[in-house]
Amino acid sequence: MRILYAASEAQPVAASGGLADVAGSLPKALAEEGHEAAVVLPLYVNTIAQKWREQMTYVTNFYVPVGWRSQYCGLFTANINGVTYYFLDNEYYFKRDYGLYGYYDDAERYAFFSRAVLEMLTVIDFKPQVINSNDWQCALIPVYYHMFYEHHHKLWGIKHVFTIHNIQYQGRYGMELLEQVLGIPRHFASLMEYDRDINFMKAAIEVADKVTTVSPTYAREIFDPWFSHGLDRALKDKAYKTCGFLNGIDTDMYNPQTDPVIPANFSASRRSGKKVCKEKLLEEVGLPQGDEPVLGMISRLVEHKGFDLVKYVFDDIINLGFKVIILGSGEPQYEQFFNEMRWRYPDKVAFTCGYVPDLAKRIYAGADMFLMPSKSEPCGLAQMISLRYGTIPIVRSTGGLADSIIDCGNENGTGYTFQSYNAHDMLGAINRAKDHYWDKKEWNKLIVRAMKADFSWSQSAKLYIGLYRELCPED
Repeated sequence: MRILYAASEAQPVAASGGLADVAGSLPKALAEEGHEAAVVLPLYVNTIAQKWREQMTYVTNFYVPVGWRSQYCGLFTANINGVTYYFLDNEYYFKRDYGLYGYYDDAERYAFFSRAVLEMLTVIDFKPQVINSNDWQCALIPVYYHMFYEHHHKLWGIKHVFTIHNIQYQGRYGMELLEQVLGIPRHFASLMEYDRDINFMKAAIEVADKVTTVSPTYAREIFDPWFSHGLDRALKDKAYKTCGFLNGIDTDMYNPQTDPVIPANFSASRRSGKKVCKEKLLEEVGLPQGDEPVLGMISRLVEHKGFDLVKYVFDDIINLGFKVIILGSGEPQYEQFFNEMRWRYPDKVAFTCGYVPDLAKRIYAGADMFLMPSKSEPCGLAQMISLRYGTIPIVRSTGGLADSIIDCGNENGTGYTFQSYNAHDMLGAINRAKDHYWDKKEWNKLIVRAMKADFSWSQSAKLYIGLYRELCPED
């Protein structure tokens, strides 16, 4: 099959979160299954490293309707990990100094990108059978196709899959953008409108042939107002075309046997290197050596990741005998809290504000346990990565965490779970993990089970291929 994967970021060229991991891994897995998969991204001038820029080849340029005007778009291509990448270039929209998102004109930037994807297909020799668009930044691709391109002689018959990675971020703007900025005729206003605003994601849900999420549990949860951030009414009307497939991870990128940035390599059968990783991690973050369990956290420091629970019982966690290592940044209240805990417990707590990819891998490899008490978690990759490195997850059973972690109350358990969003339920799971940790024979068996858990993309890719074939049956 021919699949175009449209995303606002993708590993290894431009990344800010889990979407980039998926957009970098799923097309690669599709290509390995023998399909023609391509990725299309904005060409972020100040974000994409020079080594990737040097691999790009100029293809052509064209003009893209944006509201009442036309904007230049350059097209570049490169082959990365066996996958064709297309890069859409417009420095007015994509030469920004600070990150990928969060600018006053994001609606216009990604409206341009969405329409440019379709215009690109009219000038290159590649017609996908399916376009898989991701999150609100690409939500207008199926919308513009429905409005302007479905009868185009080069584009007719393309099917559209829209994937929701996080329903909280919907692309919601005032109705005044409809015609002048988005270039959408007034007679399509009802398609774009939701709760008296423009809503990119709602419109994509309406017109896409299939809507997917990044785990089966999350696909059920988003029909509940607790999780849907207001979109449950739109989704309930389209339940017949909604499903969820659990994400995977790139097992080559996250491989403790070959990872060059951890102090010692190890495997399920040869685990001595993990002890070295723990010793070196404690040394790197300035904590004393010892046998106490090390609890790691790598996350954006925001409420829905469960940090209000962590704050509430943090002293109790320390009193249970843990050392805690945190890497992340986010809301000032949590950054300030962990800075205070670092000073209150200098021998027990290490906090690095920000995101350091190599340190993240060393935490995965060197910690004993990994805490993810999320209020909601569409899929989550960190728990899968921690399993890969033999670090046992402690998670709230929601979204992809529920789909990927089996509680150790089961003989095939791979981690510790708790159900309700409650600080003391979380503390109970942490305490169970601590008690298990000191039974070294059983703990080593648990590490082996964790490291043997298979979260490669091969199975998930087969599910996506099955969905694409359902839309485009082949002779």
